[in-house]
Amino acid sequence: MTDQQQRGHELKYDNGAVIVDQAKYVAGVRQPCADLSEELAALRSNGDQPDFLWIGLKDPTPQEFDLVRTELGLHPLAVEDVLKGDQRAKIERYEGMLFIVVKTLHYVEATSDVETGEIMCFVGDRFLLTIRYGEITELHQVRTRLEQEPKALAGGPQTALYAIIDRIVDGYLRVDEEVGRDLEEIEASVFDEADTVHSQTIYNLKREVLEVKRASVPLARALESTFGPNSPFIDVETRLRYRDVIDHLARVNDHSEAYDRLLTDVLHAHLARVGVRQNEDMRKISAWVAIAAMPTMIAGIYGMNFEHMPELGWRFGYPMALALMLVVCLILHRLFRKSGWL
Repeated sequence: MTDQQQRGHELKYDNGAVIVDQAKYVAGVRQPCADLSEELAALRSNGDQPDFLWIGLKDPTPQEFDLVRTELGLHPLAVEDVLKGDQRAKIERYEGMLFIVVKTLHYVEATSDVETGEIMCFVGDRFLLTIRYGEITELHQVRTRLEQEPKALAGGPQTALYAIIDRIVDGYLRVDEEVGRDLEEIEASVFDEADTVHSQTIYNLKREVLEVKRASVPLARALESTFGPNSPFIDVETRLRYRDVIDHLARVNDHSEAYDRLLTDVLHAHLARVGVRQNEDMRKISAWVAIAAMPTMIAGIYGMNFEHMPELGWRFGYPMALALMLVVCLILHRLFRKSGWL
């Protein structure tokens, strides 16, 4: 790599590849990083010291990613997943390397939507590579916080990986709380007398819950199988920290399952109330139609204009017909009110 130009936390190479941030960490202290392959070779020759490189990419094109892939010697199958994107949350083990895919979640207050992003991580011998897709869960804050705690970064790339996953799972917890509040509001509205909730609102929230489940359920399984009690990849202390992350994921998963079931019940209750209201409306309409039918029938009879109808020659025939219509309508209205149809 030549003709390297540094602008804050962004590095641009002569082939056009853009790296959001890259640095070398020696005893947990950030140091500038030049050529990746040379820096890796130097770090690997330093014995058992957990010094490492941390390279961060964002939305790389195949051409931009090709440089880093070659320098770090990434496995072709993992590279294929990176280039395709939109992968299921998982942890794959390759020779001397871990490949981690994590979904990121963000709750949009204005629309009550859950937006999904993606972060992919490669953890290998003396390096950590992070690839972020989308604008959700920026990793710069994680890196900055860790750089203020050299002892944490001195633990090597696995410690940095834990900090990233912990930050992402904290985002799951925040989304879980917001979805729970939305569900409470919908539930209260459905069983309120007015019931102003639309079926589309309930269905949309079910879709957001599904987004949370798609992110958290596979990640919990992957973390449990890779960083569980018998994990050979991390030390005891880091294993305990991952156990706390796994517990948080379990809580999110339990809540998501409960939210999904409750939303199904709420939707059924809402549809049942809609059906009841429609039946009530139909009864009212039927009652008013019956009331309106009687004057129509009487007026129709007297509108036939037969010559020998008894009331045609009677001066009170017209008022009598009107009075008859009124009396019949009042009787029907009283009967329908008494039966609950009006």
